[in-house]
Amino acid sequence: MYKVFQRALTLTKRSKYRLANLVVTVAFCGSTTVAQAVTCSDTGGQFEAWKPGMAELARSEGVGERGIRALMATNYSNATISADRNQRSFRYSLDKFMQVRGADTIVKQGRSRKARNAELYAALERQYGVPAGVLIAIHGMETGFGGFMGDTNVVSAIATLAYDCRRADFFRPHLIGALKLIDRGSISSDTRGAKHGELGHTQFLPGNALAYGVDGNGDGVVDLANQVDALASTANFLRAKGWRPGQGYQPGEPNFEAIRAWNAASVYQQAIAIMAARIDG
Repeated sequence: MYKVFQRALTLTKRSKYRLANLVVTVAFCGSTTVAQAVTCSDTGGQFEAWKPGMAELARSEGVGERGIRALMATNYSNATISADRNQRSFRYSLDKFMQVRGADTIVKQGRSRKARNAELYAALERQYGVPAGVLIAIHGMETGFGGFMGDTNVVSAIATLAYDCRRADFFRPHLIGALKLIDRGSISSDTRGAKHGELGHTQFLPGNALAYGVDGNGDGVVDLANQVDALASTANFLRAKGWRPGQGYQPGEPNFEAIRAWNAASVYQQAIAIMAARIDG
């Protein structure tokens, strides 16, 4: 089952980036002068020379010494650059996309998960207004229900993308977010995630983890590798993006806009809405 999920996970990444950076960009604008001094490169040769300037910018954004040490320990990630240069776009029809992503398997297992954890999903809906089907569909789509959450060093991946010229401005705020998460103890310099540094069961970029992550299980730590924290954080994100309790979430209905905020690809959005409705029954 998870082989189906793993083959397709990278398909969801590019479109998420178009929307995911909106909140962290606003917070990042205050250090424009310092940011201008942080150069980028299309090769890894200057990565070590780039890190001190990035550390200065990070300090100006409030990153502490633990985060700075993690930044200085990063390595240029060739695997991340390879993945970034070879992403597949969303050119499939909706039917083909759902077939490739294993939609029937997600729905079947999603219904079982909902039945086994009915009180958890009911509690999440009471608190955030988001029904189980939507959270379960996203969870299944992103990582095959936690079956594969990534094997790449998160901080090195994000640092590499913040250094790489192709989308440096987009990824710098997420690097700042990752370093602040290290300061908080939410992640470590050894945390593993997806090739672009996405975290946990539902694949948050670090800046969004910082902005929307919540402690769903009450242990005092926001840990997106914990299923409850990840699902609560996903529900919190959707609520922050305008989710209206009790309203519909199919295309043209009020809550479809919140699903669009999660991922910019039309086929992804439609697939989530369709699978969620099937799971919710």
